[in-house]
Amino acid sequence: MKTLEVHCLGTAGYHPNESRHTSCYFLPKSGVLLDAGTGIFRLPKLIETDHLDILLSHAHLDHVVGLTFLLDILHQRPVKEVCVWGQREKLAAIREHLFHESLFPVAIPVTWHAIDDQSTCDLHGTEMSWRPQEHPGGSVAYRLHTPRPESSASDPPAVLVYATDTLGEDDPESLRWMSGADLLMHECNFDNQNQKWAEKTGHCYLRKVLDIAGQTKPRRLLLTHINPIAELEIGDEGQSLDCPIEIATDGLSVAF
Repeated sequence: MKTLEVHCLGTAGYHPNESRHTSCYFLPKSGVLLDAGTGIFRLPKLIETDHLDILLSHAHLDHVVGLTFLLDILHQRPVKEVCVWGQREKLAAIREHLFHESLFPVAIPVTWHAIDDQSTCDLHGTEMSWRPQEHPGGSVAYRLHTPRPESSASDPPAVLVYATDTLGEDDPESLRWMSGADLLMHECNFDNQNQKWAEKTGHCYLRKVLDIAGQTKPRRLLLTHINPIAELEIGDEGQSLDCPIEIATDGLSVAF
């Protein structure tokens, strides 16, 4: 079966630097965008569909400020429909504050869809489900089941799990929900030496991410939301996993 690709448009946490913009990942074949950080400016040349579905993990600025870039992005590469998905409270905060007339006085051409009352959603053929995560203000993880290119009805979909801005959900129910992904994209904002900072700020550190991956057994692990002022190194710890591990960098595309 043919593979799908996720393109890393922005891989930093909190703020950008010379080599990393803030969180934004794109699946061109399905038109799904994971978060809308500053890396979204790289989107136009990658769009292959007549629609975009933007899944927001939460409303912190490093994940949503790129929504304000959509006017120019859609001018460069028009599409018929743009849907923004997230928790109702988070969408309301974005619309009230980020798009307040004093900050951004122009409406963007999107429709807003709250996920609170539906455990699964159909995104133009990609099935999406979600779970809440522990993070200051709250966040959600997403699980996508998306058909592979030229697959038949009997072929299983590709499975991607995106878990960012989280302490690292390791309760049995969350681990079952995350298990068996073709690609697990999990935040790793801190190294092991900064475990206390990770726990204080609601983020993950390397040892915990590797433990979660060891229990959920993805076919591939991609570490995301990297601290922009300290480069993460996997070292010997990664040898305990039976799957490839990669650290996300801007411009990287990962097949799954």
